[in-house]
Order: sequence, then C-alpha cells, then structure tokens
Amino acid sequence: MYELSVQRVFSAAHAVVMGGQRETSHSHDWRVTAVVSGDRLDGDGILCDFHALERQLKEVLRPLENANLNRTPPFDEVNPTAEHIARHIAGALAALLADGTAVKSVSVMEAPGCTATYRMDGP
Repeated sequence: MYELSVQRVFSAAHAVVMGGQRETSHSHDWRVTAVVSGDRLDGDGILCDFHALERQLKEVLRPLENANLNRTPPFDEVNPTAEHIARHIAGALAALLADGTAVKSVSVMEAPGCTATYRMDGP
C-alpha cells in the first residue's frame, strides 16, 4: 500500500455548541493534512500527482476559506467541530479522486497540539 499526504491551511471562524451552550465565535488557521492511499502505481511509478492532489484539496477548502463556518453548508446545519470538519473534507476530497486512489484520513489542526482525524475505509 502506498500513501501520499498534502497539507493546506485555511482561515475560518466558528462557534461550537458544547453541552447545549454555544461558545463565542472565534477564528483559527486550520491546518489540514489529507492522506490518500492506493496499492498500484502508474507506469511512471506514481500513485497520483502531488500537484493534482493539492489542487483538489484547495477546491474542497475554497468554500470554507475566510468563512463563518456556522453560516456555511454543511455547517449551517452541523456543529462545526474539528471532527465534523475533518469528515466533511474527507468525503468531499474522496469524490474528486481518480479510481485506484482513496482518502485514508484527513486531520484538522485547529490549534497547536489540538488535532482531529477522520479515517475512511480505503483500498
């Protein structure tokens, strides 16, 4: 099994509801690490093009960049926790990948030392 990872940072605000209480809205520079995997390389010995993967992650993050996540789908209806953000990014990225490559995980660091990871079933 081969794995590649790419990282990207986006800025966005959110206010999470915990225990029925909504916290004050605040911003983060969210560091996203997407890991993709596959068991086959192409004729050039490549699982997938890093640049293409970076573009796909950028496309997934575009609606979230500089947004108030509480007003941005799907987080206008889903609590915008780091866990939910990681799951959303993983699903959206998976829909863009070529056959033979799958999202293994997406990690979202909302602050140094505070990371949520969503793992998907892969090949």
